Amino acid sequence: MYRRNSKSGRVRKLLIGAAAATLAGGAFAVSTGMSSAAENCAGLDTALRNNLDFIAAQRTAPDALSAARIANRQAVVDLINQRRATAGCTGNAQAPAPTKAATRPPTKAPTKAPTKAPTKAPAGGGVVCPGSTVTLSGEGGVPAAASGTFPIGTTLKVTNLDNNKSITVRVATPAGSCILLNNAAFEEVREAGKFLIRRAVIERVG
Repeated sequence: MYRRNSKSGRVRKLLIGAAAATLAGGAFAVSTGMSSAAENCAGLDTALRNNLDFIAAQRTAPDALSAARIANRQAVVDLINQRRATAGCTGNAQAPAPTKAATRPPTKAPTKAPTKAPTKAPAGGGVVCPGSTVTLSGEGGVPAAASGTFPIGTTLKVTNLDNNKSITVRVATPAGSCILLNNAAFEEVREAGKFLIRRAVIERVG
């Protein structure tokens, strides 16, 4: 009887010890899992905050590529938020409020002296301003020209050598180059889709 009881006692101690070891192992596993989840959330929160900071900085001082950078980082932010939700992260990772850029006084545009029309035309007739290109003055109205070489009222003939079209116009306004054609005059001699006559002959008429 004594031996049987002794053996039963040893079996009972072994079972209790195994149960205790199992509980301890389970507790360790739970503790480790919680620690890993905490570290994972901390890393995700940091990554999220860094990306939000970057987006905020791009919005504060944007440049030509800011929109593309923000779009890329927003995709990263969305992915991080998905991982945070899966991991059960509850931390509030937000970007700081954007700082207000210092206001600078407006830069004053340099004043430019108005272009004055010449009071005297160059002597002689025929071809003038050789090698000059001809483009638009942007002015409306009937066909006319602007010139910085000839006074208002001078009659000039412009020939586009690329299509052999010509037009004769009067100088109506001053300009900064030999001749500019207004919209109506330019339409008469231009090539389709082009806004510059590179091969032009300019003649003074009369």
